[in-house]
Amino acid sequence: MSDITRLDKGPRMSQSVIHNGMVYLAGQVGRPDGDVQAQTRDILARIEDLLGQSGSDKSRILSANIWLTDMNDFGAMNEVWDAWVDPANPPARACVEAKLASPELLVEVMVVAAQS
Repeated sequence: MSDITRLDKGPRMSQSVIHNGMVYLAGQVGRPDGDVQAQTRDILARIEDLLGQSGSDKSRILSANIWLTDMNDFGAMNEVWDAWVDPANPPARACVEAKLASPELLVEVMVVAAQS
């Protein structure tokens, strides 16, 4: 049986779980004081950092789930996403509208990646 590594773990959850060469990140949110683009940039920087700590990078992302509090922000979020994502290795992706944990949060992103 493979070992399981948990990074940035707390009593409720880990920010990254690594098992069998796969990296599972918790849903990431940005600082709640910005608009959807600022929050998305913050989230993607956190994802990049967590992937690096987990032995992966954005070119190895297999899937992404994105939650927006308002689908009217879809285009603005995608501008930031499209500038960040590895165009040679785009992941499978879903984006839905959902109520998030706090009304100041506009977007949340969760990814699964392969280790390098």
